[in-house]
Amino acid sequence: MFGGAGLAGGLPHGADEETPVFVISVAAELSGLHAQTLRSYDRLGLVSPGRSAGGGRRYSLRDIAQLREVQRLSQEEGVNLAGIKRIIELENQVEALQQRVAELTEEIATAYAAAEQAAAAVHASYRKDLVPARRNALVVWKPGRR
Repeated sequence: MFGGAGLAGGLPHGADEETPVFVISVAAELSGLHAQTLRSYDRLGLVSPGRSAGGGRRYSLRDIAQLREVQRLSQEEGVNLAGIKRIIELENQVEALQQRVAELTEEIATAYAAAEQAAAAVHASYRKDLVPARRNALVVWKPGRR
């Protein structure tokens, strides 16, 4: 939902879409919003920019995209700010759960591979001098008389 398409070329070397680099005035211009709106969204917890050593807000590309999405949901979809906050929380929760599912899937694959290796080791340890008996053989035993 919150990608930073179109702005990545303007980032400093080594920065990515999560790196807080834009001061509030630049973020306001990039998002098409007023700086005071950005401050309000920060206070409400809709967008939480990073902070500089001096305490100033620093926005990332992800923050800019999120600002745009908040504005779109508000203006085009008619969602109030409380609803937008809940949508963001739920999307963050879904993202975290998807990441956890991916981690668990990887753990299961690793455990399955380890189990297969263990089974192969057990099979490799079987004695080679034993000959399996045919299962459908019939043996009749007649005890001798004493």
